[in-house]
Amino acid sequence: MTTNPTAGRDTAAVLSKMPPVPFMSADMVHLGVLRDWLNDDRLWVPMTATVWFKPCLLSASNGYFTNILRVRQNGILSRHRQAGAVHALVLRGRWHYLEHDWMAEEGSYIYEPPGDTHTLIVREGVPEMMTWFHNSGGYTYVDEQGIPQGYEDVFTKIEAAKRHYRAIGLGENYVNRFIR
Repeated sequence: MTTNPTAGRDTAAVLSKMPPVPFMSADMVHLGVLRDWLNDDRLWVPMTATVWFKPCLLSASNGYFTNILRVRQNGILSRHRQAGAVHALVLRGRWHYLEHDWMAEEGSYIYEPPGDTHTLIVREGVPEMMTWFHNSGGYTYVDEQGIPQGYEDVFTKIEAAKRHYRAIGLGENYVNRFIR
């Protein structure tokens, strides 16, 4: 158990007098992420005709990314092996991995260890799946034998977002609001 030694004593609503940590990057805040922000279809970066992502944080300096994945198709989305741990929170719909016996449904939290290989599938009857993912590394798309077919990481996400934002008239620098 942790305790706060100032609990009950620190009642003044005043700013901290501590100086900021040198070289610390600025906070990143995206207001309304689970409301209006999701409804602006222009800002979803297309991966295929039925799969998109919205970046939350693209950490080029640390090699990880967080994004919301939106899928409007049934069937196999991808088979991939991840280089780092993944955390996920299902916002809408449901999905699962063929290699596991659990179903990720709305409100579910999922932790996936580094090195895990799995096949993501969205079953019939799910009109839209939306999941927040924190990927602490890239992943390699593989065939059923594990032979690499492609990869995705924070840098491919940044490039895809740049292309998309340029194409819709926001300019490629629009992606900078997500990069730290």
